[in-house]
Amino acid sequence: MGAHPRADDVHADRRRGLLDAAGRLRPLRGRLDRVRRAGHRAALRARLAQGAHPLTGVIAYEWRGEFANDAVNVLHAEGFGHPYLDIDWHTQVHRHSLGWVCARDGEELVGFVNVAWDGDAHAFVLDTLVASHARRRGIGTGLIATAVEHAKAAGCEWLHVDFEDHLAGYYFDACGFVPTRAGLIALR
Repeated sequence: MGAHPRADDVHADRRRGLLDAAGRLRPLRGRLDRVRRAGHRAALRARLAQGAHPLTGVIAYEWRGEFANDAVNVLHAEGFGHPYLDIDWHTQVHRHSLGWVCARDGEELVGFVNVAWDGDAHAFVLDTLVASHARRRGIGTGLIATAVEHAKAAGCEWLHVDFEDHLAGYYFDACGFVPTRAGLIALR
């Protein structure tokens, strides 16, 4: 029987690997950000020319901000393409989450992300949501950046996310997550 690596050793190896990967990506990030900003501006001009819902341009991000269940339920239905469900998000996030981030354009809730946690070193991004008329303007990236800042301030060492394949570019390129190996068991 071989010796099993200690959890501390495994975490240290993973941390070194993640830091190495992040260091290699850093020089590319500035160039990518400049290209992305130019693309966002051009896309916004095109959408506004087609009559898209204009934003005020000032998006406020609030950690553990107040929200109405109805507003999050509308975002969730729109974001995941299902019928409106009457979910008590307020109770759910207060009971199970490290926090959440609300993105507002004036009074309108245009984005929301939930940050669950294990009560110790691991936090988990769940349900990153942006209203369809507000997408491709950096709001989702702002939600994640705010979540990262506050998870770090709470003493978390790791922020995890899982996502559908088509969102890989968003989470890896725009938000700074790095690929890892993970496992999943479907329970339903």
